[in-house]
Amino acid sequence: MNSRNVVLCVAVSLDGYIEGPNGEYDWCFTDQDYGMTAFLDRIDSILIGRKSYELMMNPNEAASEYSFPEFKKYVFSTTLTSVGEGAELVCGDVKTQIDLLKNQPGKDFWLFGGADLTRSFIEEGLIDELILAVHPILLGAGKPLFSQLNERIKFNLLDSKTYSTGLVSLTYQLA
Repeated sequence: MNSRNVVLCVAVSLDGYIEGPNGEYDWCFTDQDYGMTAFLDRIDSILIGRKSYELMMNPNEAASEYSFPEFKKYVFSTTLTSVGEGAELVCGDVKTQIDLLKNQPGKDFWLFGGADLTRSFIEEGLIDELILAVHPILLGAGKPLFSQLNERIKFNLLDSKTYSTGLVSLTYQLA
């Protein structure tokens, strides 16, 4: 058994969206910690797709405020030829690459995004743990957390925590 886990930790609306119709995430609660400090303490690396990485590294984008310079970034891309300092470009078979990374010493990995990379990971059975911060809001449209999966994937509930704002944090493990 590998000692490092791949954890998808993400904010999601009640209707299953991770972004609003215009890519916005201003609906995410930021008034308290919601367990993020404890989560960030257990990871040392971020797994990220090309589009999310480019947004994160662009100082003109709102996402750049979440660049997490303290964490090593593994950027999954078939088109990039290089990445910045503190990042490593990952090409080739995703499952093979993750198996290699999980067998290196370190803390858990945060699967940060985006939607295509998340779908690849879920379909390959590479997500060990799923932490959903379910916000009490219906967006009506936007980018769904999961779409066009090839098959049903079962998870077991490990933990749930309810906050005074109505946010519910759900932690699942791949069944």
